[in-house]
Amino acid sequence: MTTAPKSRLRRLAPLVAVVGAGAMLLTACGPASGGGSADSGKFTYLGQTENTTIISTLEALGKDQCAAEEKAAPLTSDSVAGTQWDQKLQLLAGQDALSNMSMAAGTPSLMKQFIDAGQVVDLSAELEKLGVADKILPAADSTIKALYGEDSLYALPTELNIEGFWYNKQLLADNGLEAPATWDDLVAAADTLQGAGVQPFAAAGKDGWPVTRLVGDYIARDLGPDALKDVADGTAKLTDDEYVKAADAVAELGKAGYFGEAVGSVDYNAAMNEFLTGKAAFFYMGSWALANFNDETQNTIGVDNVGFAPFPAVDGGAGSIDQVPANVGIPVMLAKKGFGDSQAAWLKCIASNYGDAVLKESGVVSGFALDTPPTDLPETTQTVQQVIQDAPSSILWFEALFTSKGTSVSQTNGGGLANGTLSGADFMKLVQAANDEG
Repeated sequence: MTTAPKSRLRRLAPLVAVVGAGAMLLTACGPASGGGSADSGKFTYLGQTENTTIISTLEALGKDQCAAEEKAAPLTSDSVAGTQWDQKLQLLAGQDALSNMSMAAGTPSLMKQFIDAGQVVDLSAELEKLGVADKILPAADSTIKALYGEDSLYALPTELNIEGFWYNKQLLADNGLEAPATWDDLVAAADTLQGAGVQPFAAAGKDGWPVTRLVGDYIARDLGPDALKDVADGTAKLTDDEYVKAADAVAELGKAGYFGEAVGSVDYNAAMNEFLTGKAAFFYMGSWALANFNDETQNTIGVDNVGFAPFPAVDGGAGSIDQVPANVGIPVMLAKKGFGDSQAAWLKCIASNYGDAVLKESGVVSGFALDTPPTDLPETTQTVQQVIQDAPSSILWFEALFTSKGTSVSQTNGGGLANGTLSGADFMKLVQAANDEG
């Protein structure tokens, strides 16, 4: 398999293309397609080319803790570019030819179609049967269930990411600033930094989603954690004044130039570089970036100089600062077709060992329970683990419950908010209209 540098690892799931209605047709699969087909004698995996962490971890397990499972059903893998991911999964699902294990659909609504069509394994039942249901952390379990609107678990959490503002401790200290606790504090800090000639925020305006994340978090802090579910349920609209307020708040940051020049042309890797080379003070991102932070060749400011602040509170808001924006990275699903004893054995071994292996090999915090938590982790990784442990609940990202078209339109126009060319009201009109079209 062609591999990519670990510096390119990131949460790719939101970056999906709009697909035609004709491609959305899945093979209708009744109960006979689930688990009733013969054990294939192998364990196939399909992932995104840009993400090498999952397959490298599976391969490492196959040589160690899962050696018996590897001998009984050898692991074979293939990959597809992230930009083609959902289309490829739809094609395979339509042919009832999904791999034994694959990264889940990037768009939650598409994953829901696979679930409704009976094409993926009910992992709650299977893990319980295998005696390893306790290997899934409660926070990861609840996040995945909320993501797909299901009472059962249909994907495994290869990551458990929290999101928030990473900051350069030295730049804040040099300018007499502390980590912001409220949105007003954040805006004031940005103004101070810009006045001192320091770019306040690094952001991938070209990708869009790092900017739209801010809109969703503001909504949750202001209106409460269920505000975007209300939009999905049709009891509220993004164009309602209280929702537009959030997009306007982010647009104001853009108008003030706080994201730097030409932010619309800045991609994920460039934004990461801006932060890790000390050119920007704040960087809103998920904890999947720990791999970058812990890489001395990328992080010239030093890992000890990186602090973490949760998305700040909004004065008078119904949300709480300890409700952590979270996701499970790119979760993996298992196909019902071809799921037999060999694949169940792999599932049990993965559930029991993946968390320790991926943390040791890649520094990635997963949604699996650890058997032997390491004691020598970098401070940033320890911070992430503590926040996950202390968080009473999590909130999903802005587009989590949107349609494929709504997701694409939102992320395509996120850069407009960051460079100040698109108002919050116009942004919300575009996204609401796209969601209404389905």
